[in-house]
Amino acid sequence: MEFKEGTPLYANEVVREGGEDILYFNFIGAPFVPDLVSDGRIMEMVIDALIENSNVSRIVFVQQKNYHYDFKETSYLIELAQLYTFFMRQENILSPNKLASVDQRTTSKRYNELFYISNLVKNDPLLAYYELQRVLIETKIMRDKVNYQEKNNYVHYIYLLEKIFAMISDTKLIKDLLPQTSEYNKGDREIYYQIFSSDVTPNYTFTRLEAHLPKDSNIIDQYKIKNGDYDESVVTIFMKEDEAKMRYHIIPPEYSLSEEHNLLLNLAKGVLVEHQPRAEEFTDTQRTRQVFFNISRDLVRDLAYSKNINLNFNELNKLATILVRHTVGFGLIEVLLQDKNLQDVVLNAPIPQTPIFVRHQEYGECSVNILPSQEDVDSWAAKFRMISGRPLDEANPILDTQLEIGNMSARIAIIQQPLSPDGLAYAIRRHRETPWTLPLFIQSKMITPFAAGLMSFLIDGNRTLLVAGTRSSGKTSLLGSLMLEIIPKYRIIVLEDTLELPVDAMRKLKYDILRMKVRSSLLHTTTEISADEGIRTSLRLGDSSLIVGEVRSLEAKALYEAMRVGALANVVAGTIHGASPYGIFDRVVNDLEVPATSFKATDIIMVANPIKSPDGLHSWKRVLQITEVRKHWKNDPEIEKGFVDLMKFNIEKDQLEPSDDLINGDSEVIKAIASNVKGWAGNWDAIYDNILLRGRIKEELLNVAIKTKKLDLLEAEFSTLSNNAFHRISDEVRKEIGLPMSERVFPEWQKWLNQKVKGKSL
Repeated sequence: MEFKEGTPLYANEVVREGGEDILYFNFIGAPFVPDLVSDGRIMEMVIDALIENSNVSRIVFVQQKNYHYDFKETSYLIELAQLYTFFMRQENILSPNKLASVDQRTTSKRYNELFYISNLVKNDPLLAYYELQRVLIETKIMRDKVNYQEKNNYVHYIYLLEKIFAMISDTKLIKDLLPQTSEYNKGDREIYYQIFSSDVTPNYTFTRLEAHLPKDSNIIDQYKIKNGDYDESVVTIFMKEDEAKMRYHIIPPEYSLSEEHNLLLNLAKGVLVEHQPRAEEFTDTQRTRQVFFNISRDLVRDLAYSKNINLNFNELNKLATILVRHTVGFGLIEVLLQDKNLQDVVLNAPIPQTPIFVRHQEYGECSVNILPSQEDVDSWAAKFRMISGRPLDEANPILDTQLEIGNMSARIAIIQQPLSPDGLAYAIRRHRETPWTLPLFIQSKMITPFAAGLMSFLIDGNRTLLVAGTRSSGKTSLLGSLMLEIIPKYRIIVLEDTLELPVDAMRKLKYDILRMKVRSSLLHTTTEISADEGIRTSLRLGDSSLIVGEVRSLEAKALYEAMRVGALANVVAGTIHGASPYGIFDRVVNDLEVPATSFKATDIIMVANPIKSPDGLHSWKRVLQITEVRKHWKNDPEIEKGFVDLMKFNIEKDQLEPSDDLINGDSEVIKAIASNVKGWAGNWDAIYDNILLRGRIKEELLNVAIKTKKLDLLEAEFSTLSNNAFHRISDEVRKEIGLPMSERVFPEWQKWLNQKVKGKSL
């Protein structure tokens, strides 16, 4: 909120925002920084306002920065306001009949005592508690000194004092402060910092930040997030004794700026708001951001010059970056997404009243010290509508889209009323900035080297695969790593309704790849074509591998049509929600209405799911099964033994292990692959040797990366080079001895790797 020019100093106004009433005070022009603790007059001013506005849930002091007191802090003051109202209006403690005494001097003394204490309730309630305690003791002493006839002058007054004292003692503020008063000196206001600590918000943003760590914090970790040379945030991971969930505490650069820099940003934002980009400009977000960055930098430089404020190059870029973030960008959500340790960001409705939650790769689910306003929430929704070109309204209360800022990309899911009765809610999945690879999954223990070798073998064998799992199981990332195992000379067509697979990264690696964006299954009308039409169209676009981002709805029939008819000579793969091979069969056949006989077109099902620690506080992503689907069954593959595990997860050893069927060569899918390769048909030892060879290469790549501390060897670019070298060397060995045996291929590949690693160190 902004107070209009000419609004009196210290004026207040209640504004309804995001489902709550917020009490704003105007401190613009005050010669001090407003603070409930340091100045009792401010506390009294607030309680006077709360006497007339008892439904307020938050208090904000407006100045160059806004100082927010949250619901808990506000509730302390509301209770005091209600207590004061009860004393003065209902009990009317200063009335003559309450102070009745035969001695007029005593009546006057009692009036002065209660008048003083009642005012202390508003500006120094702890002192009011101790002063009332003192008066009560002194009054009882006086009662005991007088004769029997005069004692009646004290009975009613002592009863009133005891009633007032009991009510003050019962307030939550006094209860919470008393255990901390061992070193308290009467009148020392510092003790109120135990209760009141404002969240500070610069005027150019509406998002609040809990800037201070709680006193009982147990710090677990601390690190910095850098976005270039001038955009740095500090993250602290901590726990409180009475909480099972960790806290994620972030201080972005905008919350540690000088008053001069804040002034420049306030002025600059006022100018830029009048030049917001048009809706069509949001379709190219990167270009829009760059244009606004250049404009912001020039604007801040001019404002600094006019205000005689000196800015160096880094400071200028830092302020321009912050300005872009809080105008055309997504505020502090962007700062969170700069953290490569975060996998998910969740904003539950009503967002202004609910903490943000994140999933951290090291510390699991954490609550965050960021509290967006309703203005932020609505602004983000409008921008995502423009970026996606998809509707978000009562008729279409769900929006799936993506956000790309530099190298960072994320999937955005938004819901609103009537589906979310409390308003807008967001779920954000942050993607890895470079694609996952099989060596990276070996490093994270999601798969074993042998499993990686088997997956690589199946991809080269042009099998049909479904990667299954629950939400946040890593199935999309795993599918992306399998795409990198496709030889770049072969064409790939990718169909997605929300862009998550690493198509852009693969295009930069010279893959022959085409992406098709299709209509979300949650939408009924849009200009986008449906997923099933997209799949059928892909069959007319030439000989290609077909990758489907997620099998959700009607596209399942078209996908199986592609598996059976149009793509038999190429890899066909997709992801699907499910926890077991039979669960996938049940979903595909019964929910998605694919004929059971068509399901036989599936060759391999890979199931990825998180496993948990016994205490339930930790989880790790693992591939739990690699299962082949045999073709002999007629009605039910579970009953008729149509599912055969090639690898199964051993929970005690925390790893995938090959099944006896695989070890003994009893795999129809692998035999089918071998039947088309000269020298492999009927030669199980040669097939198994090739699977082991592929896994050994992935493992060696990991070992060398760790040994040389060149972890970029595990990334997509080098992993693709390694795969190309493997295929080239295998071809050379095959031409020489007839088969690409590991005893010949591995040393040659290792020689190639050593040369590359040596070259990288020069």
